[in-house]
Amino acid sequence: MKILLAGQAFYRRDNGQAVFTVNLAEGLIRKGYDVLVMAPSPTNEPDFEMVRGVTVQTVPAIHFRHNVNVSFLSGRFVQQTFASFKPDIVHIQDHYFLSRAVMREAERLQLPVVGTNHFLPENVADNARIPESWRPTVHKLLWRTMLSVYNRVEAVTTPTKTAVSILNQQPLQPPAAAISCGIDPHRFYPRPLVDRAAMRQKYGLDAEKAVVLYVGRVDREKNLDDVIKAVAQMHRQDVQLGIAGKGMHLQVLRQLCEEMGVNGRVHFLGFVPDDDLPLLLNSVDAFIMPGHAELQSIATLEAMSCGLPVLATNARALPELVHSGENGYLFTPGDVDKVADSLDAFADDRYRWVEMGLASLRIAAPHSLQHTVQQYVDWYEQALKRPFPVPGQHVLEGVG
Repeated sequence: MKILLAGQAFYRRDNGQAVFTVNLAEGLIRKGYDVLVMAPSPTNEPDFEMVRGVTVQTVPAIHFRHNVNVSFLSGRFVQQTFASFKPDIVHIQDHYFLSRAVMREAERLQLPVVGTNHFLPENVADNARIPESWRPTVHKLLWRTMLSVYNRVEAVTTPTKTAVSILNQQPLQPPAAAISCGIDPHRFYPRPLVDRAAMRQKYGLDAEKAVVLYVGRVDREKNLDDVIKAVAQMHRQDVQLGIAGKGMHLQVLRQLCEEMGVNGRVHFLGFVPDDDLPLLLNSVDAFIMPGHAELQSIATLEAMSCGLPVLATNARALPELVHSGENGYLFTPGDVDKVADSLDAFADDRYRWVEMGLASLRIAAPHSLQHTVQQYVDWYEQALKRPFPVPGQHVLEGVG
C-alpha cells in the first residue's frame, strides 16, 4: 500500500498536527508501507528530501503570521508527485491550500481520500483577535470552509470522542471516528535515573523548587496569561512555572511577567530539542495545559507517559486525559482564581505526586503510537476495499 499524506504542517515540532503527521509517517514506514508526505516548503522553494527516513515533497509557499502557509502554486507539483509516486490512498491533515490541491488531483484520478481533523475555529479566531461579538458568525464561516473539503472525503478521523462529538454537531456527511494521535512509549516513559538537577540547570530552573511545565506553541488560545497571573496571585516561592516553546504570544507573556513581578518564578525555556524533551519532562514535577481548544493534546499525553501529574483546563477533550483528583486537577477556563487554586492544591499535595503520576501512566497507556498506526492501517485498508463514492455518497464505516 502506497500512502500519500498531505497538510500545511510538517516541519514545526511545536505543532500537534505536525508531530502527528511525522509520527504517523515514521510508524507506517516501520511497518513496511511506502509513504510520501507533501508539505509547504519552509524555505519557499520546492524540494524533495528525506526527513528522518520519511520522503517529503515540498511545494512553494508564502509564509505569513499566525502560522499561515499559502501554497498557491502547488498544482503542478501535486500532479507530478501523483504521477511519480502513484499513491493507492490519500490522507489529508487539514482543509487548506495544499490539501485542496491534493484533493482535486485525487478526485481526478478517482483515488480514495480520507482526512484527519485537527481544526477548531478557536485556533484561528483567538490568534486573529476576532472580536467576541463577531465570533459566532466567524466560527460558522470557518466551519463552512472546513466542510467544503471534508464533506468530499470518504471518512474522517479525529483524536478523541470529544472531537468526534464536536464534528457531529456540524453538517458533516462522511462518518467520523476517534483514533488517538498516539505517543511513542519508547521515548516518553519514566526515567528515574535522569540527572534532574543537570537538566534543570540547563534550562534555568531552580533545583530546589517544584516545577510545573508547559510545552507547546506559545499562542493566545493556550491561555498562558492566566497561569502567569495565577503564579503572581499565589505569593508562594516554592513553585516555579516553565514555559517551553515559541509562538506569537511570547513577547506579550514576557511583558506580563515584568508587570506582574514574577520573572524569578516564571522561566521561558525556548524550543526544547527532541532529544532533551523526555529528559526535561522527567526532571519536573507536573505538567500544565491551560489551552481551551484542545482536541487531544499530544504534549499532555507525552507528559503523562513520563508519569507526571497534570493540571489542565476543564474544556474540550482535556477531561478525557485529566481526571480531577486522580491524576491531576482541572480548572475552569479563564478563571485565574481556579488556576491558582489548582497550583496551590498540587503544591500542597506533594505526598500524592507519585500516586497521581502512576494514574497518568495508566490513562496514557492505551495511546501508544504502535496501536495508533495499526488503527490507521486498518482504516486505510477498509477505504481501499470500498468503491470510490460519487460526490455526496459516503459509505465507509467508522473505525473505533
